[in-house]
Amino acid sequence: MHADETGRGGGGSLLQAGAPGAAYAEGEPILQVRGLVKHYPLTQGILFKKQVGAVKAVDGVDFDLSAGETLGIVGESGCGKSTVARMLVHLEPVTGGSIRYKGEDITKLSGRALKAVRRNIQMVFQDPYTSLNPRMTVGDIIGEPYEIHPEVAPRGSRRKRVQDLLDVVGLNPEYINRYPHQFSGGQRQRIGIARGLALNPEIIVADEPVSALDVSVQAQVVNLLDRLQAEFDLSFVFIAHDLSIVRHISDRVGVMYLGRIVEIGTDQEIYDHPTHPYTQALLSAVPVPDPTARDHRERIILHGDVPSPANIPSGCRFRTRCWKAQERCALEVPLLAVPAVFRDTSTPARHDSACHFAEEKRVVPPEGLLETPEPADAPPEEDDRDDRGGPA
Repeated sequence: MHADETGRGGGGSLLQAGAPGAAYAEGEPILQVRGLVKHYPLTQGILFKKQVGAVKAVDGVDFDLSAGETLGIVGESGCGKSTVARMLVHLEPVTGGSIRYKGEDITKLSGRALKAVRRNIQMVFQDPYTSLNPRMTVGDIIGEPYEIHPEVAPRGSRRKRVQDLLDVVGLNPEYINRYPHQFSGGQRQRIGIARGLALNPEIIVADEPVSALDVSVQAQVVNLLDRLQAEFDLSFVFIAHDLSIVRHISDRVGVMYLGRIVEIGTDQEIYDHPTHPYTQALLSAVPVPDPTARDHRERIILHGDVPSPANIPSGCRFRTRCWKAQERCALEVPLLAVPAVFRDTSTPARHDSACHFAEEKRVVPPEGLLETPEPADAPPEEDDRDDRGGPA
């Protein structure tokens, strides 16, 4: 597809992107995260504060994101998913590690250089109710990025661009003068997506974009994101709790536990051939619609609570809840790599897993039983223009 067809070239297109970094070569990952760390200090005292510890929200995260790819990140609440998302768009300063966008470490940028990079990495927030300013109209909300980056859209053309963006996400362009309270939850999330698309980013970080929506609206928003990715050649970091939605939209999936990714691979490798005990336990909790399959599957029950990120266990951080834990697990930190037992094989179990005793174990039924069903009243996926009828 030519650049002007995707909207990334030519001055007359709806959306335009910034120039690639000088150190970036075609074929390399568009985003490379290495050793990402975020610690929040714990202090004592009032006048003279003294640090007595740290909450290790993110403690060494590594992953790559290729152009046009969707990387899903799943895990329990409090495992650090949203903190990773906020660091990717520089809403949280990093404690350590690097985030390289097209070969350039954006953690060291500031001022104009950081502003230029932020144009290409945008975020869709979790809560469609609090992420939109109730005192601003939809047109002002979606058009606000043009105030920060006036070179993208001259002032005279901004209203038309905002209306085009509303049309792209399936909303009536005539709603441009309405306020957020006049829309339903699904419509508000579409407004948030339109705002994220305004500067034509190459990467969108979606932090649980459907968790606050009901099931039928979830399907519509996920289908919209799928369509937009194909239309604008976007790369997604998609964070969610719902494992079936993550599988539906993701090319690769990373599983987080207590500040680290413990297993990462393609959707087939993670869902059908998991090797880390935590991934297996997480998948075994997925509801299965087929009563026969539900009766014959193994349910893995984890005992104990998730340790505090201020007091992480030594060695493997999952060992306090793992049924495979041995003395080695308390002494050695397992590396996120292909387990030795699978290195000489060509099976789907040959993917990165941070476990000393990794073992393949299928705990969910075949993929067809876990796909997100289309709601009966949802429009066809290729159209997906459900919210044109006005506010709920």
